[in-house]
Amino acid sequence: MPHTPSRTRRRLLAAAVAWIGQAAWLATAGAQGMPAEPAGVQAAAPPAMLLAREFGPGDDPAHYLVSEKFDGVRAQWDGRTLRFRGGGRVPAPDWFTARLPLQALDGELWLGRGRFDALSGIVRREVPDDGQWRQVKYLVFELPGAGGTFEERVAEIHRLVAEARWPQLVAVEQARVPDRPALRRRLDAVVRAGGEGLMLHRADAPYHTGRSDALLKLKPRQDAEAVVIGHLPGKGRHTGRLGALRLRTPEGVVFQLGTGFTDAQREAPPPVGVLVTYRHHGFTAKGVPRFASFVRVREAF
Repeated sequence: MPHTPSRTRRRLLAAAVAWIGQAAWLATAGAQGMPAEPAGVQAAAPPAMLLAREFGPGDDPAHYLVSEKFDGVRAQWDGRTLRFRGGGRVPAPDWFTARLPLQALDGELWLGRGRFDALSGIVRREVPDDGQWRQVKYLVFELPGAGGTFEERVAEIHRLVAEARWPQLVAVEQARVPDRPALRRRLDAVVRAGGEGLMLHRADAPYHTGRSDALLKLKPRQDAEAVVIGHLPGKGRHTGRLGALRLRTPEGVVFQLGTGFTDAQREAPPPVGVLVTYRHHGFTAKGVPRFASFVRVREAF
């Protein structure tokens, strides 16, 4: 039987690799605050990842393992370096990457539901803040390049996480959902709790990358109503007509709604005081509807 390094030796090895890489880092960062690559090393190409398409009317959830869709920052670990989806190095503290296994991982850096903006600020700082990083979890949902079916890889993810014994490394929970009504109930429960939606990954799928039917995403399209409290002028081709409505929800949240209008509606917008229906995809941490789009003026009955 081949010799397997102890957990302590693996951690020391990972720490040494991270220290060497950190020692060679350039002192400058990109225009968007992304960390510099090690001296003498070209910027890495974006890591190959599996990308999801939308869950459709003909999809059967019984073939999939279902998990929550987390509003985190996608990051892939290759055993030595943690990278963003675009290929840039994540400027995580040495102690964070030293706790990761040598096995390649794919997952999301996550702070909590509705905390994406705060998370983004933490994980993109060139000089990491140790105190803030101790709040960040790495939610693992895939093993890049590993063999077996997705269901088998999920079992291996749980084994790796259990071996690490580190609360910041988390295996994403995957569950079977027998049919579409059960999937809808699961989605409703996640959204009520503040989640974004669901991910469905075919249980029998081998590992591969690119956009595929093996991975689906399901997010709610919710209709709601709000009262018009003002009009904002348009710009560009909308100069001289409606740019956006100012709306107030029944909960008192005020926001701007600028999409979904026809040219005729921009010429003669809904007047102040009327109720309008809009469609959105959940809420921000402050209760503002996400990706809101105008549907219609609510008819009085």
